[in-house]
Amino acid sequence: MRRDEARALLGAGKDPGRLRRLEKLTGATPNGATFKAVADDYQYKLAREGRAPTTLDKLAWLLSFVPADVGNQPIRELTAADILAVLKKVEARGNLETARRLRSTIGAVFRYGVATARAENDPTAALKGALIAPKVKNRAAITYPVELGRFLRSVETYNGQPEVISALKLLPLVFSRPGEPRMAEWSEFDFERAIWTVPAARTKMRHEHQVPLSRQATAILNGLKPLTGHGRLVFPSLRSKERPISDNTMNASMRRMGYSKDEVTAHGFRATFSTMANESRRFSVDAIERALAHVDDNQVRRAYNRAEFWTERVEMAQWWADHLDSLKAGSTTPGKS
Repeated sequence: MRRDEARALLGAGKDPGRLRRLEKLTGATPNGATFKAVADDYQYKLAREGRAPTTLDKLAWLLSFVPADVGNQPIRELTAADILAVLKKVEARGNLETARRLRSTIGAVFRYGVATARAENDPTAALKGALIAPKVKNRAAITYPVELGRFLRSVETYNGQPEVISALKLLPLVFSRPGEPRMAEWSEFDFERAIWTVPAARTKMRHEHQVPLSRQATAILNGLKPLTGHGRLVFPSLRSKERPISDNTMNASMRRMGYSKDEVTAHGFRATFSTMANESRRFSVDAIERALAHVDDNQVRRAYNRAEFWTERVEMAQWWADHLDSLKAGSTTPGKS
């Protein structure tokens, strides 16, 4: 029977000895060499590496667009045309950004397949430029002092849950990506040193990021402690103390305050800080970039910059908090505290 199988493989132009060696090397069976099997292994690898649950969920969601008739094919036999057909179906629904990300994700699976000797190449490389490029839409942000002051006063008078109000007050002060404070835990805060340490698993660049806390940020957190300090999460959901407030909680609150999605978003406060801090000309561009957790690819330079700009970042955090207070009080003078 093995002899017949070997003859059939040779007749198909395949070397049965080489295939057996590959199977021994990778643990791959004929079924185990499908695109879906390689994709599953790739996701397992990322999970073992400690990737954030949100990252893994997004990856699984994107791969769900690959239909079963493609996923169950041997990964070696899939062509650029096969992948393009999958991407075009997503694109036809108007999901241009999803199609773009799906191409990148499928390419990562193929490259993992190449690295584990189960694929010959990455056919998605040939698809560069084949999809409609989505228009880049910047997240809405307030960049005018008078408007920012008006928004800050609106937060003060907003009749919402205390935890949500505290989150809305804290977010502009720490200029983090919204998911970082949303899922913050009390154990991450060192109040004696006035430092918030965001773990690597929750940052976009997968590097631990320290945030200097201004007096105002510390006061907000201390005011919240009697409400949520007995639990793990700083901003727990109203439905479950073991889950953080949802992605949409802060944005939904801003809509109820009368601000449209074209006027302000939770993520937009990073642009607010960056614009005004740069316009103030008080601080170096490098310090502002580090405050925004934009990480240098060079590890040596990154370590140097972390030490070099910390003192400046502490000063900048307090200046920014004082500046927001002055805007909230109605001042329009840049940098006035």
